[in-house]
Amino acid sequence: MKPQPLYLFGKHATQAALSNPMRKIKRVLVTKNAQKEMEDSLKSVRNPQVIESQKIEHLLPPGSVHQGVAVECEPLTQPSLSDWLDQAHDKPILLLDQVTDPHNVGAIMRSAAAFDVGAVILTDRNAPQESGVMAKAASGALEAVPLITVTNLVQAIETVKKSGYWVCGLDGHAKQFIADAKLDKKTALVLGAEGSGLRRLTGEHCDFLVKLPIHAQMESLNVSNAAAVALYDIYRRFQG
Repeated sequence: MKPQPLYLFGKHATQAALSNPMRKIKRVLVTKNAQKEMEDSLKSVRNPQVIESQKIEHLLPPGSVHQGVAVECEPLTQPSLSDWLDQAHDKPILLLDQVTDPHNVGAIMRSAAAFDVGAVILTDRNAPQESGVMAKAASGALEAVPLITVTNLVQAIETVKKSGYWVCGLDGHAKQFIADAKLDKKTALVLGAEGSGLRRLTGEHCDFLVKLPIHAQMESLNVSNAAAVALYDIYRRFQG
């Protein structure tokens, strides 16, 4: 079966893709108005196709806010987890335990870029593939942070442990708050799925579990919001 073409859309996502030398661009579709607004970003593009907004809409998922521009491209070539770890990174990483909504994964990627996360790791099943929806939510972060796919999350957790990472699971039922945990810069933060949270086996393979201090009137946060709060807590510890 022939794979569906990958279209990135929206100004931030497409500008980041066009400026990424690792991104293989096939064609650029742009409206007249967007062409004027994105003049600098389009300087390196040969013969962008200037078309009507409705024609761009027909190529994208219903309701896509494309802002007058779409880029047909190849998915990014990502490193394997072992190859990435071999490069001696000294940054926090994120592992996603069956987070299935591409909007959430994209928003998590955006927070990961904002708080200097080294990589985001998800499974090849029960997780979304790279898409325009994900890239739009990531607002350019898909070009900045490696999105690494693994077959088995528990095995990935054990692999990052062997590379010197402390694995910290975010769980609303944990006994300690994240602010009270003694976190190393090489922290691997594990986030559970929308609604169900961390799976039992995933939690058992974490070195420890932490929770966020939220008001009792709200049971939990959306996973992308929880990621942003937790990553900020880790980031602030190692500044200055």
